[in-house]
Amino acid sequence: MSMQVVSDVNNTFLSRREIVCEFPGLAGKLKKLDAADMISKQFKLDGKIIIPISMKSHSGRPTVRGTFYVYDNEELAKKQVNPTIFKRLDKIKAAIAAAAPKEEAPAETPAEASS
Repeated sequence: MSMQVVSDVNNTFLSRREIVCEFPGLAGKLKKLDAADMISKQFKLDGKIIIPISMKSHSGRPTVRGTFYVYDNEELAKKQVNPTIFKRLDKIKAAIAAAAPKEEAPAETPAEASS
């Protein structure tokens, strides 16, 4: 999957990084959490909070434009970003966790018979 960075701005007033990217050919296929993972890998943002603010596709084009905010501190993010966005992200994460197959206890291996 390819990604093109449209803008990457450090907003020092709000203590966040604002990234706008385009994902060509992924309209209707890309989910917000997958896009956030791609941003994290592309910019090496391990340990930072990446919040997908908007994902919009253009009419007649297979391109998606996403806006992401990157915060160092989760408390600061919760003060600045609409709480509805956090509720939606939590709902998506809960659905993914429920859909994932639960790990079963490892099957017991039969004791080897000594000959």
